[in-house]
Amino acid sequence: MAHAIAAKPIFDISRPRDRVVPHRVDVAQSISQSGTLALRGLLKLRHTPQQLFDVFALPVVFAVMFSSIFGGAISGTTGAYLPTLIPGLLVQVAIAASVSTGVQLREDMNKGVYDRFRSLPIARIAPLAGALLANMVRYVIAVFMTVVVGLVMGYRPGSVPGLFVAGLLVVVVAFALSWIFALMGVLMDKASTVQGISMLVLIPLTFMSNALVPVATMPGWMQAGANLNPVSHLVSAVRALANDGGFSGQIGWSLFGATAVLAVFAPVTLRVYTRRA
Repeated sequence: MAHAIAAKPIFDISRPRDRVVPHRVDVAQSISQSGTLALRGLLKLRHTPQQLFDVFALPVVFAVMFSSIFGGAISGTTGAYLPTLIPGLLVQVAIAASVSTGVQLREDMNKGVYDRFRSLPIARIAPLAGALLANMVRYVIAVFMTVVVGLVMGYRPGSVPGLFVAGLLVVVVAFALSWIFALMGVLMDKASTVQGISMLVLIPLTFMSNALVPVATMPGWMQAGANLNPVSHLVSAVRALANDGGFSGQIGWSLFGATAVLAVFAPVTLRVYTRRA
């Protein structure tokens, strides 16, 4: 009688789960791969242009609404208020646009997009960096639209080169801040939660600053917070550049803050993403 052949199990549960050995790449490859995935993000925007609706609409809505509400009370007329308002809106709209980074990241992770990226022999930071680099187009559009709306309403910058440098500074700082919202996108499980928490952080950060009104008109306790608010430093730098063409120390503080945010939140976001993806 033939000996019975024991059936070999399809899965051996006694063996530890195989671990994927990360593929090591150098800095040049990481930059190249991040650029490739940034191109993917741009193609995604091309196929879904409705994602750009907020950066086209917000500058128009904010400029008309805030100039009508605050213009007469603060500066006497709407036209006199524009040199205060438009530089403040450059900062406010660009930072608001960076919130979508975390929302889109969470949506892609829920769809399993980043699971597929992890199976590729690419740098771990490339998917995140690529997505955030692609979103810089949103900040550029937000800055451009704010300037255009301001010009239509009668705003005249004191220095065109200064206005260009101010726009570039806003885009750089918005990119750095987008890593904070990317961390929220990695940590939270729903895109709606990311949106809600991000706006809860963003609203007091941008409105309790000198973006729309002079700090001197605020209560004493709020003045202290507004003077320490990094958004106030950025707005002051943008106003000096756009209205006077002047390079103030606020530019250095804004760049220092952006560098500090990037140095802290980029590694933390990458670590959390690697563990949760």
